[in-house]
Amino acid sequence: MTAPSSPEAPWPVRTVARKVAEWIGRLGEVWVEGQVAQLSRRGAATVFLTLRDPAADLSVPVTCARDVADRPGLELTEGARVIVRARPDYYIARGSFSLRATEIRAVGLGELLARIERIRRLLAAEGLFDAARKRPLPFAPAVVGLVTGKDSAAERDVLVTARRRWPAVRFAVHHSLVQGVNAAASVIDGLQRLDRDPEVEVIVLARGGGSVEDLLPFSDEGLVRAIAACRTPVVTAVGHETDTTLVDHVADVRAATPTDAAHRVVPEIGEQRRLVDGLRARARHLLALRLEQQVRWLEGVRSRPALAAPERLLHGRADDVSALRDRARRTLTHRVETAERDLEHARARVAALSPQATLERGYALVQRADGALVRDPAEVGDDERLAVRVAGGRLPVRVDRQDGRS
Repeated sequence: MTAPSSPEAPWPVRTVARKVAEWIGRLGEVWVEGQVAQLSRRGAATVFLTLRDPAADLSVPVTCARDVADRPGLELTEGARVIVRARPDYYIARGSFSLRATEIRAVGLGELLARIERIRRLLAAEGLFDAARKRPLPFAPAVVGLVTGKDSAAERDVLVTARRRWPAVRFAVHHSLVQGVNAAASVIDGLQRLDRDPEVEVIVLARGGGSVEDLLPFSDEGLVRAIAACRTPVVTAVGHETDTTLVDHVADVRAATPTDAAHRVVPEIGEQRRLVDGLRARARHLLALRLEQQVRWLEGVRSRPALAAPERLLHGRADDVSALRDRARRTLTHRVETAERDLEHARARVAALSPQATLERGYALVQRADGALVRDPAEVGDDERLAVRVAGGRLPVRVDRQDGRS
């Protein structure tokens, strides 16, 4: 048993390489699914190939005997989906990892569809296909991005149809691989380039029809996630109307064909002109109708007596004013006369109740020097001076009790 490594007793490279090889050797045989990226038949006995993971940027070298690669019924070509039974191997001399295959099976159509369905359920569970994520397309985009194969029928269909419908539209075209082992990565690159372009308002992903194997790159998990991450609305037009790939589920709009994509992306100029003409005619009719209604209303208002002959409102008002003035004068005169009579009555009552009236009837008031009234002879003393008030004025008197008189 090898002693543990330490700064004082490090392991040599050969020891580390041998231990790595031992750990890898313990894995045993495994079944691996992937896509053939490179294939090379060197010599007569050994076949070299690279097995790529379609959903990630990963690959691993595989070696096998020629009779394994050339097994009857197996058409091993680049881009083919395969299932490999292999044993992991670590080559100590070069420090490289590889798989040594003992059996290779082609992935049939049913297996491909099942794998696509598994990916579809996974992405749907993450919410990438939700309708709430779908974005509306711009009405008349100035620049349309197009990812398609170079000189393809899909490219011609989109460009010719769109320019015929809306001559002002401009295209930013990115030519990419649309079939084969590198197609998904090429499409992702074009998609991301156009998404970064601030002038591009919508991106069209177009490809003509083909078999399930031909359209397989458009069900690539990495491409689906790249479309979901785009900030620019994406329209897919892959294959024919009956073809459905995973990119159709994640796209904002799925077009049946490239021609249909052009119809969805840009409006038809003739139709828009007819629409504008119709709206203009409708607006003109509504405006004329509204003006006619307002003219009739104005004529009706002008024909009313208040506006047609406003002086009529003053007729008869002078008599009303005179009558009101006379009524006011009569009311005021009556109230003044009533007040005068009340005043005379009050004056007469006051005069009748005044002390002066009593004095005029022959009575007199006797007052002491301080003005107090004398009501009892016993209240005054002998020789006290008093004042006697009669109707004609005051008389000074002096009290003299000798003879009982004052």
